[in-house]
Amino acid sequence: MQLLDRAMNVIKVLTRHDANQFLSITELAKECELPVSSMHRLLKAMMKHEMIQQDPEKKLYGLGNAWLEYGLKVYDTIDYVSIIRPELEKLMHLVKESVYLSKPIGMEALVIERIDCEQNTIRIHDQLGLRTPMNIGAGNLTMLAFMPLAQQEQIIDELVPQADKKSLYEMLGKIKLDGYKVSHDERTEGISTVAAPVLNRIGGVVGAVSVRLISYHLTEDKLGFFIDKVVNTGRTISMKLGYQN
Repeated sequence: MQLLDRAMNVIKVLTRHDANQFLSITELAKECELPVSSMHRLLKAMMKHEMIQQDPEKKLYGLGNAWLEYGLKVYDTIDYVSIIRPELEKLMHLVKESVYLSKPIGMEALVIERIDCEQNTIRIHDQLGLRTPMNIGAGNLTMLAFMPLAQQEQIIDELVPQADKKSLYEMLGKIKLDGYKVSHDERTEGISTVAAPVLNRIGGVVGAVSVRLISYHLTEDKLGFFIDKVVNTGRTISMKLGYQN
């Protein structure tokens, strides 16, 4: 069990860095709080299973191809290719901005898909695999708003100070009533996000579809256009997954 915990800690450290950034054994040992000798043995075992890979010239380590293989298998089993991705691509062509799909995982949300608009020279994007707390960001708050009350309370009790809970519950109620969430300058100054939920056949939260755009010169008409397209995409995907309002 200790070996597994240490191996997963290495993976978490590597995923916190840019995908193209490899780390030295000394850097990994420091961040994982392990002796270099122990880290050397651990990395050797992980390389054997393709959990990590090594740059043979620079002697640096990065994520291995096993994760790509596993990820693609998961990706192919939950209707992303046949149902969800085509709708995200349609939305991208309509709004001419990058489109995201996030999925709730415990107390966090994970960015699992991003469709970039090649025509847009100014791109605002989050990395695939980015994890953020469920109480931060338009997409995350949208998912939280549509979760069952017991699940909401569990997440809020864990992440939100007591003094902020009342206002958050009021916000979640409005999001659920409206069917979407718009945020301005929440995580990045000058950036707005529009998000809507994706629900399964029993109304459970599968994820959230969202679009990020530059706030500069964002008119009410333009914002209304984005809201309409994002909400319709969320509804279309939900209906394809069996949801009936």
